[in-house]
Amino acid sequence: MVADVKGASATSRLTATRFRDVRWVDETGSTNADLLDAAAEGAEEGLVLVAEHQRAGRGRLDRTWEAPPGSSLLVSVLLRPRLAVADAHLVTSATALAAIDACHAVAGIRPGLKWPNDLVAVAGDRHAGKKLGGILAESRLDGAEVEALVVGMGLNVNWPVDLPAELVDVATSVNHVVGHDVDREDLLVAWLERLDGRLDELTTAEGRARLDAAVRSASATLGRSVRVELPDGSHVEGRAVDVDPDGRLVVDRDDGDDVLRVSVGDVVHLRHRA
Repeated sequence: MVADVKGASATSRLTATRFRDVRWVDETGSTNADLLDAAAEGAEEGLVLVAEHQRAGRGRLDRTWEAPPGSSLLVSVLLRPRLAVADAHLVTSATALAAIDACHAVAGIRPGLKWPNDLVAVAGDRHAGKKLGGILAESRLDGAEVEALVVGMGLNVNWPVDLPAELVDVATSVNHVVGHDVDREDLLVAWLERLDGRLDELTTAEGRARLDAAVRSASATLGRSVRVELPDGSHVEGRAVDVDPDGRLVVDRDDGDDVLRVSVGDVVHLRHRA
């Protein structure tokens, strides 16, 4: 694979950040998988891989992620954050918040964060609640610490007017929300600039506190009636009331049992109940 001039252009705009090597390719299997391989070979932090198309893009729980070529921002970054394994979720939060800020700066919209790692539209009757993108973090471990972390994001940016029938009710795209196409390279650069700053916040207790507060503020899930579908096939309904410092969603259960703290699960937003 050979990176095109977009990668070189983005790199030149990011020299003040840790993301000084941006590679933009026409097609690959998975940008996350490629950077995990690069991490194993000793690649330095800050390597960025963008693809026009992924043949094997993945989301949470090994779901596939497909997008028309050239329509989305399909990107992964390689980080070496020196974090405990239990704190790796902070990087996912930082990534999502940086994406929200970048969408606001470049496109004028501020998506919401649907727990744990989806970006959803929050404006417009036709789009509110629909998925704009998702984030997937995968790590290489060294004992109890993260040796390398690859964070991938798939963000729907310039999708066709007519979405596939199976996506019409659940997904949307930035251009659908704002009414015009958006420059993906500008969005990439804005995201990486803001991610660079968010990652710096993880190095101090004060910065982590600001990150936690920002996650709560950006949440499209807190305060909602939700159904949590758990890995064992069961589900719990209740009201999402908090995200704790470990990144778990805290749900006040409708059945009256103790609150549920969810580490892994799918959350379905329900209609508000009186």
